[in-house]
Amino acid sequence: MSTTIPMHRAVFAVTALAGLLVTAPSSAQMPPPESVRTVGVSPWGQGDELGRLNLMTPESQAAVLARVDGSRSYDLSVEYFIGMPSWQAAGDPHYRLWMTHTPRGTVVDDPLGVGREMNEHVGYTGTAVSMYTHTGTHIDALSHFGLDGRIFNGFHADDHLGDRGWRVASASAIPPIVARGVLIDVAAAHGVDMLPPGYRIGRGDLIRALDAQGVSLVEGDVVLIRTGRMAVFADAAAYMEESPGIGMEAARFLVDEAGAMIIGADNLSLEAFPSELDDDYVPVHTYLLGERGVPILELVNLEGLSRDRVWEFAFVGGSLRLRGADAAPMRPIAFPLRSRADGR
Repeated sequence: MSTTIPMHRAVFAVTALAGLLVTAPSSAQMPPPESVRTVGVSPWGQGDELGRLNLMTPESQAAVLARVDGSRSYDLSVEYFIGMPSWQAAGDPHYRLWMTHTPRGTVVDDPLGVGREMNEHVGYTGTAVSMYTHTGTHIDALSHFGLDGRIFNGFHADDHLGDRGWRVASASAIPPIVARGVLIDVAAAHGVDMLPPGYRIGRGDLIRALDAQGVSLVEGDVVLIRTGRMAVFADAAAYMEESPGIGMEAARFLVDEAGAMIIGADNLSLEAFPSELDDDYVPVHTYLLGERGVPILELVNLEGLSRDRVWEFAFVGGSLRLRGADAAPMRPIAFPLRSRADGR
């Protein structure tokens, strides 16, 4: 895919890249291809459909809500509009909105049989939408990606996938999420507004950003990574092309070392492309969803949190209960947390 970059963007990209090359993961640092990979078995039992969402408990929810600073809130979702970024490159449908009723149209059609005089007095507007479930701010269910016909915890497509979608681990299984959230502002840590196209975030990038922010991760966190790509969200072509994202090294660090419950970012697909593995075109997705049972958040709007340097917050979000679907739209809200040191 060819790209024409305006001059101001080209200068910025070259400048930013020059500053990042010293910390960008080299091929020698990348994890080697794995000869044998398989879906994970849940430590929460044979029938478990939640994976690491089991780390969220009534106690953990109460603990984070007890520290909420209710004076501010941040909407972490994007706006839906015709022409917005989506997965049309993979053949998935664009976001579409159309009118089903208009004030003038109901006067002519009288769909409810109430008569012309009533329709002229009472204006009726109705709309309908259609879209791919991975459009806009959304959460990937564990059924989204797997390996060799199976998804996390060994559920097999032959047994659990019907004409109406997945009968297990679908979007309808995802509970409301209340947890500690942490923003890792990788772009800010590198002193740029946006990471260069295709930049692959590694373990060192995450540690550098966390150190700069003075924040530590704990088990059960919702970890959100800012690349800065949301700045061009209104330009669908620019937003979708050669997005920066995390690599396998970063994914393993967040789950296996830091204990993340959910991982998300402000880009289209969380991970950077092309793939690091010859035998898997989406290795971060299959690792997180299929091997480790970690839901993924994508197209998360992190600009407000970054602007106000809110690194730690209560993450509160509920996704649509779409039975059988492998993802669902979500409108998450972030509330800053009071310091534990203030005794409240």
